[in-house]
Amino acid sequence: MCGLLAGFVLQSQPMKFVDEVTIQVSSGSGGNGVVAFRREKFVPMGGPSGGDGGRGGSLIFEATDDLTTLYELSFVRKYVAANGDHGQPRDMIGISGKDLVIKVPVGTLIYDQESGQLLCDLDHKGQQVVLARGGRGGFGNARFVSAVRRTPRIAEKGEPGKSLNIRLELKLLADVGLVGLPNAGKSTFLRSVSNARPKVADYPFTTLNPVLGIVKPEGLPSFCMADIPGLIEGAHDGAGLGTQFLRHIERTRLLLHLVDVSQLDMENITSNYDVIMSELREFSHELAEKNVVVVANKMDLPDSRELFPEFKEALEARGIKVFAVSGATHEGIDELLKYVCQQLHELREPVQIAGNESEKLYEFIEAYHIEHVSEGQWLVTGPEIERLVAMTDFTSDEAIAIFRHKLKKIGFIDELAGLDAEEDEVFTIGEMEFTYREFF
Repeated sequence: MCGLLAGFVLQSQPMKFVDEVTIQVSSGSGGNGVVAFRREKFVPMGGPSGGDGGRGGSLIFEATDDLTTLYELSFVRKYVAANGDHGQPRDMIGISGKDLVIKVPVGTLIYDQESGQLLCDLDHKGQQVVLARGGRGGFGNARFVSAVRRTPRIAEKGEPGKSLNIRLELKLLADVGLVGLPNAGKSTFLRSVSNARPKVADYPFTTLNPVLGIVKPEGLPSFCMADIPGLIEGAHDGAGLGTQFLRHIERTRLLLHLVDVSQLDMENITSNYDVIMSELREFSHELAEKNVVVVANKMDLPDSRELFPEFKEALEARGIKVFAVSGATHEGIDELLKYVCQQLHELREPVQIAGNESEKLYEFIEAYHIEHVSEGQWLVTGPEIERLVAMTDFTSDEAIAIFRHKLKKIGFIDELAGLDAEEDEVFTIGEMEFTYREFF
């Protein structure tokens, strides 16, 4: 599931770990069509020869294992694909704009910043999504030749590119997640079962960023394990490092809850366990419902051995599986890993996050929508009619005549005639404003 190399440690990288960033992206606009006529010496009545504009470049996101953070995208907040070139005489089509491919780490989710809608989930290596398609090039006058229009002097403007404000959110891909209070021994445990080398020290919050490691038990399938910074009581309200890193274990199938048995409270033997589970529930009900295995850590200490029987009995009474291990001496590690591999085999793959690559064979999109916004002011919206306005050259009488014809064809003129509007009232379509009388 996780294509990262064994022992790949995010926090050991020189670049800063960034897992959320907001950027603006735009596809390229199409090139304008051109009005031109053939004027070769021996070609009488050469006719129109204006070429079409080139298509604008599309804005594409691609998931890659070469990146583990969104840090590089935090420097530039606006990405624009290339525009298409304008058409040329002699029926020459403009060069299409080059697509802009933005590479992001595997596990990146892309949201629309305004609506909050999930646009796509890039959850495997090499996956690509066209987030904004490039605008179509405008037709040159050679496209408008007909039996009654032999010398058209009309050309379309290129279709504008699409702009979006998006939020990128990284959620690491791992099979097993480690949770626990600060200094529960999570980093030491990860070092003992993988080649990952997270920082280990005798003070809280030594782990400041998520750490991934590939665990390869002898004779058993390998799996990916994620360690996140420790949680404390009140983390959902921002205490400690808060819950900002919990998103990185939302995709896991199994949670290992490490508890430092030597620090247990005799009056409430399960308090350390209850604190973490409470914080998981505050963050996400789905996260709290994941399969949890409790790992009683630091069993090499005398206090841990003394308190463990009572701790194990209290949790097993709740139906919770408990293992005794020592990350420092490797005691009980093999038995635990064998059980984890068995659980991963039995558990289903995590449900894909909703909204990923939703495909529709057919979707009706309204050509236009008319709204009365204030006295004398009307707003007309809709992708088809806005595109028509953007691509029309209003300096050409022929283009305006074709514009009116297309409006009538989609039913806009007929609906407009039925409105209770005065001749001087203004209708806004895209970046253009029209008075009511101009449509007739």
